[in-house]
Amino acid sequence: MIIQIVENNIFLKIIVTEDKDVRLVHLSPLAFTNEPDLETASKYRLVELHESGFNQNDHHGSKHTGTAPGVLLKYDSHKDYRNTFGRKLEVTQVYEQLYVTTHIQFYDKVAIIKSWNVLVNHSDKVHPIEYLSSFALTGLSKDSALPRDKGSLIHIPHSTWYGEAQWKSYSMNELGYDIVNDFSMKRIHLSSTGTWSSGEHLPMGSYEHTELGITMTWQIETAASWHWEISDIAKQLYIQIAGPTYQESHFFKKLKPAETFESVACAVAIVKGNFEKSIKELTKYRRIIRRTNKDNEQPVVIFNDYMNCLMGDPTTEKLIPLIDAAYESGCEYFCIDCGWYDDGYWWDGVGEWLPSKARFPKGIEEPIRYIRSKGMIPGLWLELEVMGINCRLADKVPEDWFFKRNGVPIIDESRYQLDFRNPEVRAHADSVVKRLVEEYGIGYIKIDYNINPGPGTETDADSLGDGLLQHTRAYLTWIDNIFERYPDLVIENCGSGGMRMEYSLLSRYSIQSVTDQTDYIKMAAIAANCMTAVTPEQAAIWSYPLRNGDVEEVIFNMVNSILFRIHQSGHLAEITPERLAYVQEGLAYHKKINSELKEGLPFWPIGLGSMSDEYLAVGIDCNHKLYLAVWHTGDHDTTLQIPIARLKGKNASVRIGFPEKSSCTFKWDAAKTVLEVHLPIHTARLFEIQC
Repeated sequence: MIIQIVENNIFLKIIVTEDKDVRLVHLSPLAFTNEPDLETASKYRLVELHESGFNQNDHHGSKHTGTAPGVLLKYDSHKDYRNTFGRKLEVTQVYEQLYVTTHIQFYDKVAIIKSWNVLVNHSDKVHPIEYLSSFALTGLSKDSALPRDKGSLIHIPHSTWYGEAQWKSYSMNELGYDIVNDFSMKRIHLSSTGTWSSGEHLPMGSYEHTELGITMTWQIETAASWHWEISDIAKQLYIQIAGPTYQESHFFKKLKPAETFESVACAVAIVKGNFEKSIKELTKYRRIIRRTNKDNEQPVVIFNDYMNCLMGDPTTEKLIPLIDAAYESGCEYFCIDCGWYDDGYWWDGVGEWLPSKARFPKGIEEPIRYIRSKGMIPGLWLELEVMGINCRLADKVPEDWFFKRNGVPIIDESRYQLDFRNPEVRAHADSVVKRLVEEYGIGYIKIDYNINPGPGTETDADSLGDGLLQHTRAYLTWIDNIFERYPDLVIENCGSGGMRMEYSLLSRYSIQSVTDQTDYIKMAAIAANCMTAVTPEQAAIWSYPLRNGDVEEVIFNMVNSILFRIHQSGHLAEITPERLAYVQEGLAYHKKINSELKEGLPFWPIGLGSMSDEYLAVGIDCNHKLYLAVWHTGDHDTTLQIPIARLKGKNASVRIGFPEKSSCTFKWDAAKTVLEVHLPIHTARLFEIQC
């Protein structure tokens, strides 16, 4: 039997042999070619599944190949139908009453599949599961005439606090993979263990075959642990994507009779084209799966008092002039950040979320009412998933509120991790949100998350990783319930900046705090790349004029954020009127164009940026108009040539959108479709290109 699908320029072919073996022999933007022989196809498994006590029958090293009962699964049934998103394929396999269903969801007019697996135990025994793939594909380079270690690039999404979304591109040989035999023990792989799912790398990756002109880029949708690997089997490259694993992240699941387990979902862009094209498809997909909310449809400007401003030391006296300045600048939300709940050092005392009387002698209601009187929506910062070791509640609540390991609560950076599987924890969090929204009149909450307590919790779990995955899923359910109660509430996702930047959360939250970077020059490299990880209308980028800066510093700050969600900060009440005027102009310009930006697609005319680049550029293509941010971050006086191939044959015109009055020198060469820009050192401009 053959299951063959062509959908959204994706070609999928599954063969079911006479022995009922299921083989995914083709998944590509290229038409059906170079199908493997039946012996080779025996390695082209649709799912990899490993259970304790089974023979992992492959010379695999650390690779997740030769899994069992993965190798023993047999075809049971399949469904091919349409739902509200598009076409859906479900293929069920079985081994001794252990059923695994592979879900492959297509999305109309988007070159994406979403993939995950569901296990159901219909047997009368326990199955201890150590590994379950979410996506498995063998034959990445099967259509190429080149050796499998040639002709391709692996794009790795490095990320860190203050340096998020810094992609680097490598050949397979540069990553240590060479053809040394029919197969290798070497893997190219990324993993994340713990609660910071993007702490070292975004939960993403990309395989681009430059010779074939095709790209596969994926995102893993979890706030828990994850893993992906590329290596070889039977002279072919494979990719496997998974959530938590026993080997990498202390996960196993004792699947009891009648119990179900669902793997972490992942989305895979499969395009004929380069990495940039795959990110455009992911951008479309992210908008489809996102919770429908007014904030993303009508993006507004947020002032937040933290970054290069009050830095966690708010008081009524300090806030009033900032509220005035934010209003005069054109901000629509005003968020009071951390520190509002403690008289002094607040880090290890968080958890009750009661306002400080020392900071707000007449109550926090006073600055909140003042924000409302200016026509802005007030917001507050929370870190609801933790409790400080010196919080008054910490010694009063049961220990099962907290993550535990080896019989004791886990402490990380003077905080306990709350376990959202516990109904009392959820009730506590509910009461905090209820008080902020219904008593204080808050319409915006910044939910931060500043610890990583490790692989998980042993409480009511088969393994640490199982406890963590259960907790993160319970937290998502809690968030869903909050939005059901308060549908107009705007909630920002923050994890020390972008340490938890992924789409199980971002399909719910309106906004992502991309970074905590305090240097506006370094901010440019993060802004230039952030649309690889998040849609522009969800990507909050700081703009924070310095107390003693100059005009070009203000302009640079505004260009950092104008194409995204502006997180305005800085001591606006203390800067000169001339500099404040540029903030006001930048915010007004952003409001003018943001209805277009929320539907536009990103492009990188000189490639993704890095912290060491002299020039950076990123744009949003809004069909008949392109918006392009250009930064000169280096220390040398040079001119930049920016090719924009998309404009070939178009009657394009170029102007500077921000600032309106500019000394920047630029020239548009229509014949070559090249924009030549000369910017002074440490300056930036925003260009509008009509086409």
